Amino acid sequence: MATSPGSSSGSSSSGVSSSASPPGALGAGAALDIRTRSVEQTLVPLVSQITTLINHKDKPKRSDKTLQAIQRVGQAVNLAVGRFVTVGEAIANENRELKEEMSIACIEAKRAGETIAHLTDVANLDHPESDGRITIFTDKTQVVKAARLLLSSVTKVLVLADRIVIKQIITSRNKVLATMEQLEKVSSFQEFVQIFSQFGNEMVEFAHLTGDRQNDLKDEKKKARMAASRAVLEKCTMMLLTASKTCLRHPDCESARVNKEGVFHRMRLALEQVIEIVTDSRPNGENDMAPLSIYTGIKEFKNKVEGLRENLYFPSKENLSTMLELILEHTEDFTDSAYTSHEHRERILELSKQSKMELEHLVSVWMQAQNQRMKDITEDLEVAILKTCQCINELKRELHSAATSMAAELLKYHADHMVLKTLKITGVEGNLEAVAEYTCKLSEQKEQLVEMCRLLRHVSGTEPLEITCIHAEDTFRVTGPQIISAAETLALHPSSKIAKENLDVFCEAWESQLSDMSILLREINDVFEGRRGEKRVYLSLPRPGEQAKIAKLGVELHLLTSDIDSKTEKWEDQENEIVRYGQSMSSMAYSMYLFTRGEGLLKTTQDLFHQAEIFATEATKLVSTLHAFSNQLEDDDKPLLLLEIDRLIPVCQQLQITAKTTVQGKNATFIKVDACIQKTTVVMTILSQILPLCYKLLRKQKAGNGYPISFPMEGEQNSNKNK
Repeated sequence: MATSPGSSSGSSSSGVSSSASPPGALGAGAALDIRTRSVEQTLVPLVSQITTLINHKDKPKRSDKTLQAIQRVGQAVNLAVGRFVTVGEAIANENRELKEEMSIACIEAKRAGETIAHLTDVANLDHPESDGRITIFTDKTQVVKAARLLLSSVTKVLVLADRIVIKQIITSRNKVLATMEQLEKVSSFQEFVQIFSQFGNEMVEFAHLTGDRQNDLKDEKKKARMAASRAVLEKCTMMLLTASKTCLRHPDCESARVNKEGVFHRMRLALEQVIEIVTDSRPNGENDMAPLSIYTGIKEFKNKVEGLRENLYFPSKENLSTMLELILEHTEDFTDSAYTSHEHRERILELSKQSKMELEHLVSVWMQAQNQRMKDITEDLEVAILKTCQCINELKRELHSAATSMAAELLKYHADHMVLKTLKITGVEGNLEAVAEYTCKLSEQKEQLVEMCRLLRHVSGTEPLEITCIHAEDTFRVTGPQIISAAETLALHPSSKIAKENLDVFCEAWESQLSDMSILLREINDVFEGRRGEKRVYLSLPRPGEQAKIAKLGVELHLLTSDIDSKTEKWEDQENEIVRYGQSMSSMAYSMYLFTRGEGLLKTTQDLFHQAEIFATEATKLVSTLHAFSNQLEDDDKPLLLLEIDRLIPVCQQLQITAKTTVQGKNATFIKVDACIQKTTVVMTILSQILPLCYKLLRKQKAGNGYPISFPMEGEQNSNKNK
């Protein structure tokens, strides 16, 4: 197949390589380089059908069954192409900049599909030799030509469609960046709330697009990198909210400014990495991965050593020696670490020395076999290969034991989060000296955890888990200083509610990462012991299929809670009933969001359903308070609020009914979880409209009357109804 016409426009980033050739008779035997599952599901069956047609056996006599089978395949190809072209034409109509290219490719694909159907038509196969008609049997080259054109045009359509998806993600990223710039420069709290609401919507769109792309990627390394970047963005969204609010509340505080800048910087890096993965590019020709890990080095070294059984003359002795030297150089990360036990250190040094000796002996026997021009492996060489591999395996096991035992001890030691708890207490007390003391302790803890992640990366066992270790190391390295700046801000402003909330958010991120490390450690052990294969699901992030949908809903709910928290913060009277209900509902919705991540206090679906029921009850109480408020308003001001109340009432009722409905089976339970979260999201969306409206009406009423409106307590409402 010819080079894809879409290659000139950056097709290397698309879901299929532009230089690929189909198998069999269609090319030189090179397989299509397909990078996304959606493209694979479209293209591979088509290639298979065409290959079946071309590779049929030419026989002098062909039965009716054979002819009909060939015709069915030809018709199936044509029908599949027809459906494919319909989708391609729809995409072309929606994207004017690619319409011409897409339309041409669709026309070519349709024409090629019709040609294949014609060449395999039974009517043309009855007496092809006598009437001179060309068929698949008289001239197979015509079918090959049509197949080449078909695959070329279909591949071009796929490349163009994939470019549109990539463009959507880039456009979405650009929107997020532009709004982030506005958020960074904003100086008034009211303006910040308005822009953050827009930012939340844009982040939801970006999360949806990148989540779909992550699930579509075939490369497990890229999926893990995408998952890591999306995890940063998800957690940083809440950090950006509280850090910005703190900076607005305390504009002259240097530590608050540093804290905020750190969040914005990290989000920009994560956004950039997502685009690098999506476009399959790296800035300034940087390498795709961090330095080689020991598990990768040992795997490659063993493959080379064991490969001597197949070919005595392929690798060089210098190559093997260099590979071992590199492995042993990395073991210094263990032997130099202050957290490696004396026993592990001594054993690693001993096995490193023994590995060198075994390789020297192997090379000696190997060179002897080469000098004797041996064609087959000798018994001495086989023994030397086995001993070398056995020794390197023992080294691998020792390194694994050293890293995982150290990690287990550290995670257990820091499980009580005592340093974080003390920082919060001393910050609220305004005890600058104590805060300084415990920030030093947190820095020590950070260095320990960073070292732990570095050693775990060496023994992770799979590339996705290795990337997860790198992500964890980066999270501890960055979050530590952010906690310190947040704690310093609180100590300087001990009565600041927002400064306290900001420190809580960063501490939660630290605790969440520690929790993820326990799961990661278990996964690394499972891989090492052979209890699971290469495939994995990233910790606490959207899973394929159903769980991905729930995770997306969770992101929306998270952003809504952030939006509502920022709106309730504006109210001068924090004891106002509307504010209290809003804060309570936001807190419950946040717990439901944590459930979608596998975190928080809601451990089972039953916990979630119970929380949804309480949430609906709280929303119903809010409705009563809103009605009481509306009765105190002027007639002109009532309609807008009553309209929002009317929207809220049926959703609350639906949520209560859904939460109380009994279901059985996994599918029914998932549907109920989905419905509860969706309805909670709708309630929170309406609440985000009600809060600023009530705030505006309250201020207007105050200005008109000269005194505040009272909000009756729930008991007072009931007593008034009984009168």
